[in-house]
Amino acid sequence: MPATPTDRPPQGRVSAALAWGAAVAQPFLFLIAMRTGPYRSTELRLFLTTVAVSLSLPLARRNPLAALGLLLAGVFAAATSRPEAVLLYLPVLAADAVVGRIAALHPLRILLPTALGALAAQIATATYITSGQDVFVSTVVALALALLTAGLLGRSVRERRSHAAELRAATAAEAVAAERLRIARELHDVVAHSIGVIAIQAGVGRRVIDTQPAEARNALATIETTSRETLAGLRRTLGALRGAAADGRPAPRDPAPGLADLERLAASTADAGVRVELRHLGNPDVSLPPEVDLAAYRIVQESLTNVVRHAAAPTCRVTVERRADTLLVEITDDGRGAPGAEPGGGYGLVGMRERAALLGGSLTTGPRPGGGFHVTALLPLPADLPEGARTP
Repeated sequence: MPATPTDRPPQGRVSAALAWGAAVAQPFLFLIAMRTGPYRSTELRLFLTTVAVSLSLPLARRNPLAALGLLLAGVFAAATSRPEAVLLYLPVLAADAVVGRIAALHPLRILLPTALGALAAQIATATYITSGQDVFVSTVVALALALLTAGLLGRSVRERRSHAAELRAATAAEAVAAERLRIARELHDVVAHSIGVIAIQAGVGRRVIDTQPAEARNALATIETTSRETLAGLRRTLGALRGAAADGRPAPRDPAPGLADLERLAASTADAGVRVELRHLGNPDVSLPPEVDLAAYRIVQESLTNVVRHAAAPTCRVTVERRADTLLVEITDDGRGAPGAEPGGGYGLVGMRERAALLGGSLTTGPRPGGGFHVTALLPLPADLPEGARTP
């Protein structure tokens, strides 16, 4: 809600009153300038005219429409004394500048009548300071061109501001959409694998609870461990989104998972009934940026989730090859394929592709010639990574 005059602080009310008082005084100073000085000194009158114009500037910043009206009134009143034309050049240019400010701040429905009114007042002024029809016509043309130029410049400024605001809004919308996608990917990757393991172990426990109590207890233990890990991952993700705890202190943030956690991931996948063979190739001293490390881990995690859910394969292979400029991640199985990874079958494959694309990499998936399914990701590595550093 805009502040009313009574809502403004005392300093604001005082400055507004001073701006209005100075603008109201400037027409009278114009008249004084036209009749001042010994022998009506041109230099003194030019100085007083400059002072009069400067008196309208504070109000022109606050209320350009009112400032323009007072400025034109002063110019016309001064012109009735038929001064030298040079004394009115600065006030007329100042009026044009105010019209340009109005063009930059207001729509056409306000600008057009304001500009026409200003032109009419300037033409009326010209009748007092010109002699001869040719001089009058050329003066009117010059006044119209100057006013048109000021209006066009003001509209250009308005359009640039509007375009900049639209760009900022579009950028903000894109940032929000990108953040929502990132959150969706992270939550999906955190939850999907664990829920798959829990569902399978719950089914195993339900089937063997009467005949194999020890096996049922193992299934329940796996469910408990997986649930705790999932809750920890959710707390980490939500804490990062929240940014701070309720008491104002920074929210605790556990380290993000990476390829160093593949052994633990393989163990939880084995609990779901799929044995994972891990192979690490290439140069182990090539360090990985955190975003690449996390993306590679999430791709492996989602791929193993699809194997558990859809492949019906007892084993799968995960190959991680660190090259000088590329990280290769490949997951293969000998099962019946992954129908849930087909287009339209879920968000897992979409999330993997998005993760690879955001890093400038690629991801290919599809059935293997001899049966089964494969997921292959190529993630580029920065050329200036230090070697010998530990993978984050």
